[in-house]
Amino acid sequence: MGHCARVDGSCKRCEGDLPFDFTMAFQPIVDVSLARVVTHEALVRGVNGESAWSVISQVTDGLLYRFDQACRVKAIEMASALNMPTALSINFLPNAVYEPEACIQATLDISRRVGWPMERLIFEITETERVRDRQHLRNIIEAYREMGFKTALDDFGNGYANLDLLTDLTPDKLKIDRELVMNCDHDTRRQALLNSIILLAKELNMTLIAEGVETREEALWLARVGIVRQQGFFYAKPAINSLGPDLTSQLLDLRE
Repeated sequence: MGHCARVDGSCKRCEGDLPFDFTMAFQPIVDVSLARVVTHEALVRGVNGESAWSVISQVTDGLLYRFDQACRVKAIEMASALNMPTALSINFLPNAVYEPEACIQATLDISRRVGWPMERLIFEITETERVRDRQHLRNIIEAYREMGFKTALDDFGNGYANLDLLTDLTPDKLKIDRELVMNCDHDTRRQALLNSIILLAKELNMTLIAEGVETREEALWLARVGIVRQQGFFYAKPAINSLGPDLTSQLLDLRE
């Protein structure tokens, strides 16, 4: 992974302005059993609502570290300004972290400045297909845990975010990809796979979150089998500079 470029409290890779602007949208993650929102995920967007890809496509290798740090700072600043009462989940790029203790400094600084509690930060591991050094990623997860942060493995069950990663990694949460979630209320093959993941998560002491929930039927089936943490358009789309709608009545309606 090379070496950290932080010298005397500053880092040439991570600090400085980006040649483009961006903002954050927030999407709620709910707990159906509690009938409330428990987390908001911060998602990159263009300042005029453009897609995440329109922003990420501008990130060159030379800007990777700076962009990763800027996303963390922006997410925490905006969450604080919105008086977010829940945990905040931030995506991070493993290849943009050289040394966890050094690369977390900007996150710690902004958290202290705005008064954001460290225990309400969750870091989602994304783009695992680009990680060649699993020991490095394991070190990041362990270092973050020691600092009091939670970690989540995103898109589990799709592409590279699969079972073999769990031989090396110990995230606190698994976010089940939409590919496994869609039509789960009547697709028996998906139901079999999801039931296996439930047993796996129980054995490994990990919390499951179903991503991409789009129908009431999916939400109800998932809750019945014990996957009560859910995220998707059924609840709310990502909202720029907003925490989204009040979901209380919708969540109470799911209780059976």
